[in-house]
Amino acid sequence: MAATTNAAPSAAAQRGLIGDLITALISADLQRAVTVAGIRQHLTALQAIATANGGNRAAGLPGYKASVDYVKQRLQRAGYRVTVQPFPFDFFQETGTPEFARVSPSPRTYTPATDFATTLYSASTEVTGRVVPTRNLVLPPTPEPSSASGCEAADYPPETAGAIALIQRGTCPFAQKAEMAEAAGAIGVIIMNEGQPGRTDVIEGVGLGAPRPYPGVFTTFEVGNELYTQAQSGPVNVRIKVQAINEKRTNWNVIADTWFGDPNKIVTVGAHLDSVQVGPGINDNGSGTATNLEVAEQVGRRQLLLRNKVRFAFWGGEELGLLGSTHYVASLSDAEKKKILLNLNFDMLASPNFVRFVYDGNGSDTPDAGPDGSGLIENVFLAHFARKNLATAPTAFDGRSDYGPFIENGIPAGGLFSGAENVKSEAEARIYGGTAGQPYDACYHQPCDGIANISDRALDQFSDAVANAVIVFGMRRDPVTDTAEFAATAAKRAAAQRSPLFKGGLTIR
Repeated sequence: MAATTNAAPSAAAQRGLIGDLITALISADLQRAVTVAGIRQHLTALQAIATANGGNRAAGLPGYKASVDYVKQRLQRAGYRVTVQPFPFDFFQETGTPEFARVSPSPRTYTPATDFATTLYSASTEVTGRVVPTRNLVLPPTPEPSSASGCEAADYPPETAGAIALIQRGTCPFAQKAEMAEAAGAIGVIIMNEGQPGRTDVIEGVGLGAPRPYPGVFTTFEVGNELYTQAQSGPVNVRIKVQAINEKRTNWNVIADTWFGDPNKIVTVGAHLDSVQVGPGINDNGSGTATNLEVAEQVGRRQLLLRNKVRFAFWGGEELGLLGSTHYVASLSDAEKKKILLNLNFDMLASPNFVRFVYDGNGSDTPDAGPDGSGLIENVFLAHFARKNLATAPTAFDGRSDYGPFIENGIPAGGLFSGAENVKSEAEARIYGGTAGQPYDACYHQPCDGIANISDRALDQFSDAVANAVIVFGMRRDPVTDTAEFAATAAKRAAAQRSPLFKGGLTIR
């Protein structure tokens, strides 16, 4: 038998091994430098900003501008040249308690937040009128969402003009329904939930897409169904009163690039900076903002010789429909978009009852897959947690955060998420700890989302994963692609082209 010899690694392979070792060493150093204490310093500052500015840091309000100034100042101290990118947006804020009542027959006053909520971009006015259902409400509802109520002009009877349209939630965006109702001459709209399990209650933050000349409410399925049933027997009249500011304002993104790295190969690392109007937003998304900022500071102080340029971004107006990230991507030329290797998104990293969710880039476990390369990003996060013997779970690209505009433009994306309003299962509690039957974050979009609503354990684990990903992709030599997986998930990507259910903090259909 002939003797065998082990061939020495090629020069290219040796360079690759050395590069991997250097990346691992830099990553380990950055993970040690990014601490919970450092992140909490930023969270405390964001809480103080909210406390001093009416309890929130929402787009268009003073707390958001103060948050922009804080992030800009910290980045400049860490050695960055900072760009503050302005963009206009439609600001909406209620200034009084909304009113919704059935005038006749059998008068009834409905309760805000229980029976109904004002639709975003409602006109500040009071109207009374007859309820006119669209032609195609699906009652009783089908097992799966299917109602096309109010999606087309033909859905609105002639008597809609001068009346209040009753529309059922369903398959098309609320903005489309609102536009059709406006064209039909409605003086108000009632959008009722569709009626399936999980689609019966009031939803806060349903938007009409743009400022409308009429007021609107979103109601429970029960309220809407009752009005529809009564309207089959004779005229039903209701009153809607909305008191609100509805005007154009300016918002801002904060963007900073590393000094080193190829400017033709850019890794964007984003977190939204705004809160909702009802609370300080310290988990959503102070936790992502503070982690992103702490990583940026530590990278800047080290002046790391990265191969690719890293662009740290703090997006405005996410809660109003991904406004800042959408504006940013839209402002790029095609040539500039091609320079972006990938987008990392960090939105909610410290939920008290957390699960370690990783965006399912290749669509292997959820209905939606990202562009080519998204599976590779997912695998970097999975490998990091596996090295630390930490379990993970997939989460879908469902439109709820700022990866959306990047995916829509074919840019690979990925990121982490610790959970929002959904309830932790028994199986998840066994794996991750915490309490089964309770939301991942019981203070999601609530006034109680303050500094006490933060899990240090989650922050510690997620921030290490963020730091590692920034270095892995900041140092990556090869293209960000996973062609084999990409081809295998073509059908899921095609399905993902349907209208999303969410756009940032808004439910849009």
